[in-house]
Amino acid sequence: MHSRAVSAIVDLLGRERLMTLACNRPDGWPQATTVGYLNDGLNLYFIVARTSQKFANLQADSRASVAIRSDSGRDGAGVGVSMAGRVVEVADPAVVDRLNSLVAERYPEVHVYCPSDDAVAVLHFKPTVISAVGVAHGRSDAATFVVGEPEAGSVSQLF
Repeated sequence: MHSRAVSAIVDLLGRERLMTLACNRPDGWPQATTVGYLNDGLNLYFIVARTSQKFANLQADSRASVAIRSDSGRDGAGVGVSMAGRVVEVADPAVVDRLNSLVAERYPEVHVYCPSDDAVAVLHFKPTVISAVGVAHGRSDAATFVVGEPEAGSVSQLF
C-alpha cells in the first residue's frame, strides 16, 4: 500500500472508536453488529463475550468485514474504510497488557468495567483488503488496496 494511504487510514482508525463488524453465521446469513475497537496501526482489537453468537461465528469462520466511517458534519460528506480480513483470538498475555496500556494512554478519561478474563475474548482483526471511501456532494470515490500477499481463492484476487 502507498505510505500516504496507510497514514490517512491509520489516522482515521485512530480518531474513531466504533466499527461495524460483519461475520458469517452457521446458516450462511451475515451478522453485522457495532463494536468498540482499538487500533494499532492497521490492526484492530476488540472484546466480545465468549458466550456471544459473534464469538461462536468467528471461531467457526475467521473471515470478517469491517466498516468504519467518520462524518464531516456537512452535506453528508465523510470518509471511511471498508476492510476484509481475518479474526483470531489474542492468547498472549503480553499483547493484552500492551493493549491495556494503549487504552489507558489514548483514553485516560475512560474507566471501563472489565469482566473476568474467562467471560470475554480479546480478538485481533488483521485486514487483507482495504477500501478507502470518500463521500462529497452525494458522490463517493473509493480506492482499494491489498495488504500483503493475497490468499488463494480470496476476494482480494479480484482487485
